[in-house]
Amino acid sequence: MAKLKSIIFVTGLMLLILAVVAGCLSVKYLADVLPADSYEDKGVYTFSPHQVLPVQVQNTGASGRNRRMNPTRTVYMVYYKDISGSGYQWSEQALTRELGQKIVDAGTTVERRVLSVPADRSYITVEPGQTAVSYTAGLRKKYITILVLAGLYVLLYVIAWCVTGSMKRRVG
Repeated sequence: MAKLKSIIFVTGLMLLILAVVAGCLSVKYLADVLPADSYEDKGVYTFSPHQVLPVQVQNTGASGRNRRMNPTRTVYMVYYKDISGSGYQWSEQALTRELGQKIVDAGTTVERRVLSVPADRSYITVEPGQTAVSYTAGLRKKYITILVLAGLYVLLYVIAWCVTGSMKRRVG
């Protein structure tokens, strides 16, 4: 019974730390979301896959010695160019080089909406049905949901801590 209590305590504490970190990060990301009027809609473009390239990314899936020995891992990105020749590009991750090459060989085109950020001289691509308003609203909804869930867990943890503390004082 004592071992079960210690496992529950450690698990709850780890989840509390995770909730606090998730809450802090969601506040940071929520503050970084640009307002919808800072995006300029360039319209829907058709993108065609043209190459698969390996890219080195940080190895976040490993831990301890494995992360120190292998700080990066290779992922394969399928790069798309718009067929109108305006210079827009888009990329997505493929599971393997072979699957990425199959996408390129098939040549299946994809439609994406281009939203430019004139202040940064950059752009993003989103699904064709999305607009700048729906894109930013989706981001805000995601980050607010994470913040609310993290806050609820912290509140639940504090309430449980107070209840168990008062029960210990009554018994002892």
